[in-house]
Amino acid sequence: MHTQFERGTDGPKVIVTGVDGSDSSWRAAAYAAGLARRQNALLAIVYVQPPLAGAAAFGAPVADATEEVAQELADEIRRTAEQLRGVFEVRWEFHTLHGDPYLGLVQAADDLKADAVIVGASEQAGHRIVGSVAVRLVKAGRWPVTVVP
Repeated sequence: MHTQFERGTDGPKVIVTGVDGSDSSWRAAAYAAGLARRQNALLAIVYVQPPLAGAAAFGAPVADATEEVAQELADEIRRTAEQLRGVFEVRWEFHTLHGDPYLGLVQAADDLKADAVIVGASEQAGHRIVGSVAVRLVKAGRWPVTVVP
């Protein structure tokens, strides 16, 4: 029996990338966008609003601050997508969640049935000891994970 190869169906259908405004997260998003375009996959851009318990204890308007960051990230992504319209087309969605960045990316990848997760390397020195979100995603072993420097 001869099995017919279906061209263009072997790659990822949903690619999740995490953004937090850092340079490495923007590089990861750009890499993920290129991959999504080439594979005709959906690019799910995820921002996990971190809990700022310390600031909340002092009465700071934490929810407003993290919502503002999420809105700024979404606006930047929309501006970039508009500038590239007609030259660089990619299907994308922006998702924002609250909580621990690792757990939020895991939840998003599970909910969206991600085929791949792409994140930026941590820019924080302490993560070399404790472990970054990227390292934790790789160790989870649930999806192919690409870490972009």
